[in-house]
Amino acid sequence: MPYEVLAGVLIAEENLWNLIKAIRAAEKEHFGDYLRNLRTAEVKAKELLKKKIFRFADQQIDINKEDLPALANLFLRKGIESHQKGLPTSGATAREMTAYGRSVKYFIDAVLDIAAAFNVQIFASVVNIETIRTDKGILQKDMVYLFERYFYCLESQEDHKRGLVIFDEIEKSRAQRLIQQMASYFLGTRNGQFRSSRIIPEPFFVHSELTTGIFLADLAAYIIGWGWRKDKMTKPAREELKPYALKLHQMQFKGSKPLENKTGIRNLYGITYIDNLKGREKTEDQ
Repeated sequence: MPYEVLAGVLIAEENLWNLIKAIRAAEKEHFGDYLRNLRTAEVKAKELLKKKIFRFADQQIDINKEDLPALANLFLRKGIESHQKGLPTSGATAREMTAYGRSVKYFIDAVLDIAAAFNVQIFASVVNIETIRTDKGILQKDMVYLFERYFYCLESQEDHKRGLVIFDEIEKSRAQRLIQQMASYFLGTRNGQFRSSRIIPEPFFVHSELTTGIFLADLAAYIIGWGWRKDKMTKPAREELKPYALKLHQMQFKGSKPLENKTGIRNLYGITYIDNLKGREKTEDQ
């Protein structure tokens, strides 16, 4: 990816199950079955949105929209069968490839629209890929920025709601290091202690292939890394992902925080570009 992206989604507890059901229904609508039943590997944004999928979709082949799910389903089932038999290709036809590409595009649009309908809010720290990470003993600025915006989003909620932190499962030593860094931040810094009043600072780790929320965060990270750009960001973007990035931009958290001198407020936005990870925590208008 041209930029490193740490992304998260905020899903209210009361919306979570209905959101999951709606996204699962969209899978069946566009692919004729749940994607977990139609793939040999975990469903990842980098696979769903790779460039060749858009080349499939753009082939000049006439297919009625109501025929797309069955053809896309056949394309995926042929892929499973060829994988099981160790064949080099699946034998899918151009018509099936095109149907799959178009079904993916419709599905991603549907997922983002469903997320917006359930008031999912987007957070992301976008970092220059050339930035050097140095001190692994402390929580890095991109994570701190994410927690800052998460905190003020929770502060804006009614009923004094508190937020959990749920990560994609990672290798055990990395998970232990992250837990230690979070503990140092939330227990050992003034801002961290303040923000622990809203954020429960001990994270949970889950299997991403089983978790819709992690899929949404992965989707957001990939689309933002390739399709979201601000003035300072000069790395190339993929034009076909910009419409999805615009939807995420509109779903990002928008709020404010008091200035340190108490003379006003500073605007906060869920998606933030960080050109380097040095220096103390601060905020920038986006």
